[in-house]
Amino acid sequence: MRMLVNWLLSAIALLIVTYIVPGFQVSGIFSALIAAVVIGLFNATIGLFLKVITFPLTVLTLGIFWFVVNAIVLKLATIFVPGFQINGFMPALLGAIILSVINMIFRWLMPRRQED
Repeated sequence: MRMLVNWLLSAIALLIVTYIVPGFQVSGIFSALIAAVVIGLFNATIGLFLKVITFPLTVLTLGIFWFVVNAIVLKLATIFVPGFQINGFMPALLGAIILSVINMIFRWLMPRRQED
């Protein structure tokens, strides 16, 4: 159940970013749901690989370079998801930053699991 809620919240976060970032476009909720899955899969595979490879640069920039990696993952996801477009790298970078903030707010608002 928790995974389903996270998936829906990720799709909602993508839709919110479309209203904030010019050049970041999602055509509807269905595209947002598919994009959330693809972005999650890419973050778990390609994104993880890129973060390991660029770790020294990430340390030098105090973690800011991870937003660049996330922007690359977002741009890659646009190739595979119809109805999801990012026009340029700057909207992808700004979208990655805002998406991180929105997801952080959603995690903060979600109730914690009770451990028995």
